[in-house]
Order: sequence, then structure tokens, then C-alpha cells
Amino acid sequence: MSGARDGVAAWHAYMASGGDADLLAAQIADDAVFHSPVVHSPQEGKTKVMLYLLSAAKALGNDSFRYVRELVDGDHALLEFTVELDGIKVNGIDLITFGDDGKIKDFKVMVRPLKAVNKVWEQMAAQLQAAQG
Repeated sequence: MSGARDGVAAWHAYMASGGDADLLAAQIADDAVFHSPVVHSPQEGKTKVMLYLLSAAKALGNDSFRYVRELVDGDHALLEFTVELDGIKVNGIDLITFGDDGKIKDFKVMVRPLKAVNKVWEQMAAQLQAAQG
């Protein structure tokens, strides 16, 4: 199996765990980078990537969250998801690059439509403030 295939399997295990920080920590490379759909600058380093991914799990992790499509090519995986937040249907992708060791090196989230982006921003801001507060 490729690093990406192993990494995707580990990511799904993390998602099924309901946000287990120890499972996530084992998957993130020390020099990982996170690209948010609502923050213009990349978030660099394991600590920041962990903060954003754990906050996203809380903000988006309700019973309606589903991965609906998965593409794996080389070191890259694209996971399309849907979720409903306060009556707003969110459609997005997680574009993940894995190292040979299966650890996440780069994680980019894209969300549509615009009102979904605004709702995700609202939910993420609340989670990040709570996590840092």
C-alpha cells in the first residue's frame, strides 16, 4: 500500500474516533501545513495543524457529516464531504498530501457554496477561540 492509502485509512480511523487527539497526533508530520478555507495564510507546524483539525472535528463533526467520494493518486488523496450546519448544506473537499511514512504533510480544505463558507467560518472561529481561550 502507498503512504497515501495507509494515511487515508488512518484518517478514517481518526474521524470514526470522534476526534481522538492522540490518534491525530500520530498522523501529523512535524512540518505539516494546513490551508483553511477561511484563513488566507497557511498554518505551519504540527501544533497549529492539530489545533485546526481538532477544531474542525468539533465544528463539523455532527451526525450529518459524510465522506461521499475518495480519490487517491500517488501521495495525494481527495476526500469529498457533505455536512449540514444549522440548516445550511455544506459541500467540501479535504485535499491531503502524505509522506512515504503515511503521515500528513499538507492538508487543504475547500468549501462551497458561499453561505456554507460563512457558516464554517462562524463555527471554526468559535471552536478556535474556545481551544485557545
